Amino acid sequence: MIPRRMLRDAVAMTVVLASVLLTGAAATPPPVPDDRADPVRASEYWLDGARIRDAWQTTRGKGVTIAVIDTGIGKVPGVFDGAVRGGTDVSGTGSADGRTPLGAIDGNHGSWVASLAAGRGAADGTGMIGVAPEADLLSISVGFGAAAAVPFSEQVAKAMRWAVDNGADIINLSFTTNTLDWDRSWDEAFLYAFEHDVVVVVAAGNRGSGTNIIGAPATIPGVLTVGGVDQTGTASVEASTQGITIGIAAPSEGLLGISADGTLVSWNGTSGAAPIVAGVAALVRSAHPDLNAASVINRIIRTATKVDAMGETPDPLYGYGLINAEAAITADIPAVEKNPMGDLAEWIRVYRRAESRPAPEPTVTPVAVPPLPAADAPTEPGSPLLPSADSLRYGTLPLIALTVPGILVALGVTAAARRIRSARARTPHP
Repeated sequence: MIPRRMLRDAVAMTVVLASVLLTGAAATPPPVPDDRADPVRASEYWLDGARIRDAWQTTRGKGVTIAVIDTGIGKVPGVFDGAVRGGTDVSGTGSADGRTPLGAIDGNHGSWVASLAAGRGAADGTGMIGVAPEADLLSISVGFGAAAAVPFSEQVAKAMRWAVDNGADIINLSFTTNTLDWDRSWDEAFLYAFEHDVVVVVAAGNRGSGTNIIGAPATIPGVLTVGGVDQTGTASVEASTQGITIGIAAPSEGLLGISADGTLVSWNGTSGAAPIVAGVAALVRSAHPDLNAASVINRIIRTATKVDAMGETPDPLYGYGLINAEAAITADIPAVEKNPMGDLAEWIRVYRRAESRPAPEPTVTPVAVPPLPAADAPTEPGSPLLPSADSLRYGTLPLIALTVPGILVALGVTAAARRIRSARARTPHP
């Protein structure tokens, strides 16, 4: 079977060649319907701040699939029409297509995330639009707490594999466990994604919800962890956190999202910063279909805009800097083979499957021990009520030897005492 990546590359090359033959040069995509006077579009400050509008002059994500592992992408008319091309539920409580919002509190979360990543926008250029408005989406619904009948770690492991097997080029995970370590089942699930050339984008978490330092899955080697900044590009205090695995920073305050019922809302958090980066990754993969996942991540972090407040890179707040979509697409960045965010396979080898040291070879010659003498022949068993030779020798005879003299002495003393008493009785008193 021909690998999915090779098929996509072949299709992309065919399109480019056809354009060259027809026009004499690579065709420039038509402009995105984009009414900048529309108040909703004007509120999407990241479209200009992250140079996304500039990137649209090259690509809008066509041919790339983003899997959103979240609470389900609602069936919102217009916003996701033609965008969601498949889905599933791994919670045990959702619908088979993964489109039923899960959770009384978090039910809209998946729709907010998807609208930031690849919302279509209205045909007249108004309304909310995603970063990669021509990318496809996969909706994989997971449940948190009481919204699930399956353990969360098991849901994530199954969701990762389903996303890979159903054509995901990018996987977005906008959640955290608030613990540095992760379930062992995630080792193979995330490794499966990396081995199949999938970019995995993960939210760092938010101090405002109790995440003071990043937790899994943002701690897994190889994922692109996203920290959050405010509208000025300053690390967010409430809507982000810190950690040494943060790779890139993106807007996490004053974000927009479309709920499952079509309502436009304002929200904060790295849960929104992650799909912005996932959308940029889709733009890069669409513009450079020959690049592997490691090179896509490398382009994103190497072209990031540095911040004055940054220390050494990666910085625990900003990673390598602020996301710059246009630079990630157009900059001359060499391809790489190794994921700059780490090697999960090596981590597993060292921390999960470390080989035990071989047993040391003996260096001293064993000492020969002479055999013990043969045991005495067994004697015939006797009655426990009758004396044996040993009992007579060591028990009865010594007892007689000690007892007879004692008896004789006692008899002598008794006789002497009697004579004395008799003599006293015959002696007259004055």
